[in-house]
Amino acid sequence: MRRPVLSNLLLASGFLALAQLMTPTDAAAEARLALVIGQSAYRTVPELPNAANDAKGMTELLGNAGFTVTTAANLAQNEMRAAISDFAGKVSASGADTVALVFYAGHGLQIDGENYLVPVDLDPKREADIPLQGVRLNDMLNTLGALPTRARIFMLDACRNNPFPALSGAGHGLAIVDTKAGAPGSFISYSTSPGAEAEDGSGIDSPYTTAALTIAKQPNLPIEEVFKRIRVAVAQSTDGRQIPWESSSLTTDFKFFGESSGSTPALPGANAMALAGGTRSLEDWRKELRGKPAMVAYELVITEDTVEAYQAYIELYAQDTRTPRVRTVLERRRQMLAWERATAINTRASFEAYLANWDNSDLAATARRLLLRVQNRNYGVPVAAAAIPVAVAMGPTCPCSTPTTPATPVTPSVAPVIKKRVDDTPPKRKVVETPPKRRPPPEEVVYERAPPPGPPPGAVMQGIGIGIGIGMGMGGRGGGDHYRGDYRRY
Repeated sequence: MRRPVLSNLLLASGFLALAQLMTPTDAAAEARLALVIGQSAYRTVPELPNAANDAKGMTELLGNAGFTVTTAANLAQNEMRAAISDFAGKVSASGADTVALVFYAGHGLQIDGENYLVPVDLDPKREADIPLQGVRLNDMLNTLGALPTRARIFMLDACRNNPFPALSGAGHGLAIVDTKAGAPGSFISYSTSPGAEAEDGSGIDSPYTTAALTIAKQPNLPIEEVFKRIRVAVAQSTDGRQIPWESSSLTTDFKFFGESSGSTPALPGANAMALAGGTRSLEDWRKELRGKPAMVAYELVITEDTVEAYQAYIELYAQDTRTPRVRTVLERRRQMLAWERATAINTRASFEAYLANWDNSDLAATARRLLLRVQNRNYGVPVAAAAIPVAVAMGPTCPCSTPTTPATPVTPSVAPVIKKRVDDTPPKRKVVETPPKRRPPPEEVVYERAPPPGPPPGAVMQGIGIGIGIGMGMGGRGGGDHYRGDYRRY
């Protein structure tokens, strides 16, 4: 009687172990929701056939990874905004222990330092049309960033070439988006470096999605490791022309697929130090790369994708055939970091600093336009004592100017009421002679009384003279206090 029971228990435990290997890590503990958008059938520019294939492949991958996937294709502007809004509603209803993922394949543009996803009905005649007809990337990031979630993941295969000839001033690729500047718990990946253009690919999928569909299936890989491997794979398949980029502010671990009994294959040329998190200094990278074969060093710096790593590689492997392409990546990265700072600060000084170093870049025309915009700002004069001299200097001096509102009334209990004379001639100041003080006779005791309350003799006339005199000198506004009180309204 015991043997069948024991046999059934062993069989059940075997099925349980197999199920654990096939299911995503923490799938039961967290909700996973995904929105996949594929934009292929553009109406005014050539189609992107691979974008539809990319969306189909990612839908299948994410479904196998435990995501509930909403797939949408060829969306116009209103449809794309509605899809994002509906997805945000699902994420909000799902609760705080939700992983939300958005995959977008299609065209993307940057205008004035802002990134835009391109609906299929976009038909711009000038750059100013993009904010009206496109979907701002930051709007999607902020919409989902405002919701309590465990993690937010954005995969953008959107850095293809600009297909709109009217937008000659638009920069190449997308501008940097730093997830650390927004709500924590976000991860964003571009199919190529900021400011660079991605290839659509010669196969059924783009190089970026092809690598993602293969590497993300590997079990027990943290998301940061997944995208490091994607970067190396894409760089190899495009001969270094395309290097994916990401930014992370995640506060929790995430894996597409769960534990596996098999060991995880090591990344070619990478060791534990290279895969460790954190940004290392230029000197650290010199020590790390010195003595390694050029190919191994190249894969290490591509894996980490930092300015310090690229700089160390260029210094140590100046004669390597891959060095020119690394130098190009480094120069563009520095430029895009400078562009991010200029647009974030958004002042005359920031744009002048950018133009001082990158006057011939593809973003120089935009920088000059934004510089002109900030120069033409209408700065208001602050209401403060320090601003009064500036305000007075800029104030009108014509005698015909009159105040638009009455001055602040003078409280009678504080000072006597001052009436304005009918004529415009300032009265002559009346001089009152004070009689000499009587000397008391010797041994005479004198008691001096305090003067009665009220203004001394002549005070009223002196007040009239001063008030009218200043009023006429300041353009007929009727007194210094009156003028200052009236101007402070501006």
